[in-house]
Amino acid sequence: MKIAATLMILSFLFSDKSFAQNVQSNQHLKKMKTSADSHTFQLSDKVTRTKVNFKNRYGITLSGELYVPKNSVDNLHSALAISGPFGAVKEQSSGLYANQLAERGFIALAFDPSYTGESSGEPRNVASPDINTEDFSAAVDFLGLQTNIDRNKIGIIGICGFAGFALNATAIDKRIKAVVTTSMYDMTRVMSKGYNDAVTPEQRTQALEQLSQQRWKDAASGKYAPSSNNLPEKLVGNEPQFVKEYFDYYKTARGFHSRSINSNSSWTATSPISFMNMPILTYIREIAPRPMLIIAGENAHSRYFSEDAYKAAAQPKELMIIPDAVHVDLYDQLDKIPFDKLTAFFKANLK
Repeated sequence: MKIAATLMILSFLFSDKSFAQNVQSNQHLKKMKTSADSHTFQLSDKVTRTKVNFKNRYGITLSGELYVPKNSVDNLHSALAISGPFGAVKEQSSGLYANQLAERGFIALAFDPSYTGESSGEPRNVASPDINTEDFSAAVDFLGLQTNIDRNKIGIIGICGFAGFALNATAIDKRIKAVVTTSMYDMTRVMSKGYNDAVTPEQRTQALEQLSQQRWKDAASGKYAPSSNNLPEKLVGNEPQFVKEYFDYYKTARGFHSRSINSNSSWTATSPISFMNMPILTYIREIAPRPMLIIAGENAHSRYFSEDAYKAAAQPKELMIIPDAVHVDLYDQLDKIPFDKLTAFFKANLK
C-alpha cells in the first residue's frame, strides 16, 4: 500500500458491538437513507429542530440544524456548537449529541463542516485544519446573534477528528467558555506521523513526494482526484479491528448517511497536504483558565490522542475514560456517552 494511502486511512474516523456478518450492500443503504430529512437517530419530542445557514470568514456558507428545548422557562439559554466526526455529517453523531443536550436544556447547533454535507465550498470533500477550526468560530458567531441565547454562555463539543479542531478553536477564540472532546483524533498528528507516530522520516518524505506529484495530475486534468483508500464495501475478515468498528457505524444501517464522506464517498487524494506541517494543538495551554473535559473509550484505538492532549493542557481539565468503550461507541451509543456528565460540566461552566 502506498504511504500516502496509509496516512489517509488513518484519518478515517469511522461499538464494540459485533459488526454485521451479512452486510447490506451500499446500494441498498443508499435507498434506505437518501431523504434530505434522514437522520440516524430519532428526534426527541421535547426538542424542536430547525435548519439554519451561516457563513464563516472565508465566505463559505455552513449548513446547520438548531436544536431548541420545548417549553423552556429560560429567556436566555446556554448554547453549544457541535461537529464531527471527521467525514461525518450533522445527521449523524453531532446531531445526536445536539438532540440529547437540547433535551437537557441547552440550545445546540450541529453543523456540516466546510466543503462537506450540505455546506458550501468547492471543490467538495476537502478538509483544512485552518478552515475547519474557523468553522467552530463561525458557529459561535451565529449562536451569539440569536436573541434567545446568552452569548457569554457558549461552549463547543468536538467529536473524533473535530475534537482537535475544537481545542484549537477554543485556544484562539476567547468567546468559547468551555470545551468537550469525545473520541479525540489530532488530525494533523495522524496525517503527518501516522497511527502511534509510526511513520518514519523516509516514509513521510515519500508520502509528500506522492502528494506533490498528484498536484500535477490534478492540475493537468482540471479536477481533483478522489482518494482511492476508503472504507471497503465489504469486510473479508482480516481488516484491523478499528476498520471493522468504523465499518459497523458508517457502512451499516446503524450510521450510514448518503452525504457522509465515510459512508458514501471519499476525500480528495491531496487532502492530507494541509495537515502535514500544521500541528493544531501547539497552543492548547492557552485554553486555560477555561475548562476542558476530554472523554475517551477505555478500549479505543485513539485513546492516546486524548491522554496526550490532557497531559499537554493546563488546568482546569478533566480526563474521563469510559469503561469497555471503543472509539465508535462515543458516536451513538446512549449507554456509553456520558450525557449526564456533559450536562453537569456545561451547567457548571457556562454561568
